[in-house]
Amino acid sequence: MSSNHDFYSARAAEARADANSAKLDNVRDRCLRSAEAWEAMAARAHRSEVFRAKQEEEKAATRLDA
Repeated sequence: MSSNHDFYSARAAEARADANSAKLDNVRDRCLRSAEAWEAMAARAHRSEVFRAKQEEEKAATRLDA
């Protein structure tokens, strides 16, 4: 995993923990929205990492064929 993915995932977990400990509904909702946003960023970072790795493999295969 990339450090970005790890960072985003950690922030999502932190936001979920904050939501679980929140006493007020609006604070809980805000924390849950934050967690969803962090999780979306983590997913994008993961997809980007997978895409870059695939591109690297294709480039390496092209160099070997040449």
